[in-house]
Amino acid sequence: MANPYPVKRKPFFFHLLKDRWLYVFLAPGIVYFLLFKYVPMWGVLMAFKNYQPHAGLMASNWVGLKHFIRFFSEPTFFKLFGNTMWISVLDLIIFFPVTIILALLLNEIRHQFFKRTMQTLIYLPHFLSWVVVVGIFYIFFTTEGGLINELIAASGGQKVNFLMSDEWFRPLIITQLIWKDAGWGTIIFLAALAGIDPSLYEAARMDGANRIKQLWHITLPSIRSVIIILLILRMGNFIDLGFEQIYLMLNALNRNVGDVFDTYVFVVGLQQGQFSYAAAVGLFKSVVGLILVFGSNFLARKMGEEGIF
Repeated sequence: MANPYPVKRKPFFFHLLKDRWLYVFLAPGIVYFLLFKYVPMWGVLMAFKNYQPHAGLMASNWVGLKHFIRFFSEPTFFKLFGNTMWISVLDLIIFFPVTIILALLLNEIRHQFFKRTMQTLIYLPHFLSWVVVVGIFYIFFTTEGGLINELIAASGGQKVNFLMSDEWFRPLIITQLIWKDAGWGTIIFLAALAGIDPSLYEAARMDGANRIKQLWHITLPSIRSVIIILLILRMGNFIDLGFEQIYLMLNALNRNVGDVFDTYVFVVGLQQGQFSYAAAVGLFKSVVGLILVFGSNFLARKMGEEGIF
């Protein structure tokens, strides 16, 4: 039987007017993504053309998959792929867990003044540029008066050329990432930890659970969904290591393990002027990131988690 009193839907403009201030606050974010994320996507066509600056993008000749075939046929492809994967895997298995552990440690601090002070101190490196961060590491690790090497020499050891060694390149990169961004990465986890019901801990204490058991059976399960979502989002940038840090740490002696896709794009795109070829390499990175996001989201849903879509 049909409803004799059907609910009349209110027009869209009614909701728009009612929640106008929410849309006002949302507008800058929408404009940002439209201008800097969606509008530039038409430039992807460059990867399938022989782009000539004097002719323009639309007038340049189509070459199809020529640049992709060349990229996969290059003898340096597997070296670039291996270097990128090594650093990405280290980032995933070391840096990402460090942010979670650091958030858990901060959450256990009960003295609020000390907690806020520690948070401020570990947030500060995030606001330093990579030029400053790499410069600080050069001061500490150089063989010419560097603090670390001076301590090694004072203790009777032999100075180690950390900055010119291919063996120390990856550990230094991960150490810089942890020092600069681990503190900033705790913000979302601390917000999730703040939303845990305190009565759960009270009940656990009454049952005789110590701090470790409370952490394992209450804290970690409560933020598991946040960990999964951030992990899925991080997979989108799995092979996108960023350019500045790697480029600043590169030199003639560690380039064999330090050259990655980002530095390669800079060399062939800006230094050699092969814009279409560099665009093809960048598009390859984006496609790999998209596949990893969909794949990790699929696995998360198969394991009973919500995922991101």
